[in-house]
Order: sequence, then C-alpha cells, then structure tokens
Amino acid sequence: METTHLGKVSALPASPEAAKLDYVPNPRPESRYLVRFAAPEFTSLCPVTGQPDFAHLVIDYVPAARIVESKSLKLFLGSFRNHAAFHEDCTVGIGERLFREMAPHWLRIGGYWYPRGGIPIDVFWQSGAPPADVWVPDQGVAPYRGRG
Repeated sequence: METTHLGKVSALPASPEAAKLDYVPNPRPESRYLVRFAAPEFTSLCPVTGQPDFAHLVIDYVPAARIVESKSLKLFLGSFRNHAAFHEDCTVGIGERLFREMAPHWLRIGGYWYPRGGIPIDVFWQSGAPPADVWVPDQGVAPYRGRG
C-alpha cells in the first residue's frame, strides 16, 4: 500500500484539484459500518467578494473495499482555504469526489455554513438511500440560531 501522505511530511495542497486523496484497504470489509468525519472549522472563499466562508462539514460513509486515509482528507479539506466557490459547489463537490474515488457503499455530506449576508446556508448531498442494515445517526449539528 503506497500512500502520498501517511507517515510523511506533507504541504497543504494549493487547490482541491491539486490535492491527492489516499485510500487504504478496509480493515473490516466483511462488516457493514458507518464512518464519520467532522470538520467544524472548514473554510473556503466567497467567489464574488473573496471573503472567507466558514462551515461545519459532516461526512458519513459506509466503506466497501477502501477507506479514505484521514491525513489526506484533512489536507484536501484544508486546500479549500484559498478556493473560491459557492457553498453548494464546495459541499457537493467534496461528496462527489469522495464517492467517485473511494467507491463506498454509501456516502452523505452535510455542509452547515455560517451566515453570509445574514442567511445561513445548509447543503446536503448523498449517493442514494441510506443502507437499511447500518445505523446512520443524526449528524448532530444544531440549526443556526444566532446569538440566542
């Protein structure tokens, strides 16, 4: 198993397109289980103003043959810091890339974006219906309530 980042010094990729995601064999391929990644400090840039946008991302997936290596995922998500895109493009693009490359049984992503122009934007994408034989808990991110 050759990986780009695991056990090596790695710089933050210049862009999501330049980021290399590593995948490793699923250590429990005979079991159906859910993996959750939470990125509560995700950052990208507004494509109109260039100002930073912030989100709490939650990625859930049911692995098949491979799992995503967490350091490469962290670097991939970090590469959005200088990437200008709308919330919808960031959230759906992350989900689609992971699903395309990793080929899990199922994947969903919730993008809980902090207000822009006074309006919080939440974006959700999933690859299909959740598997009936896997416990899929609520993502646990409260709706935006402002200061109160």
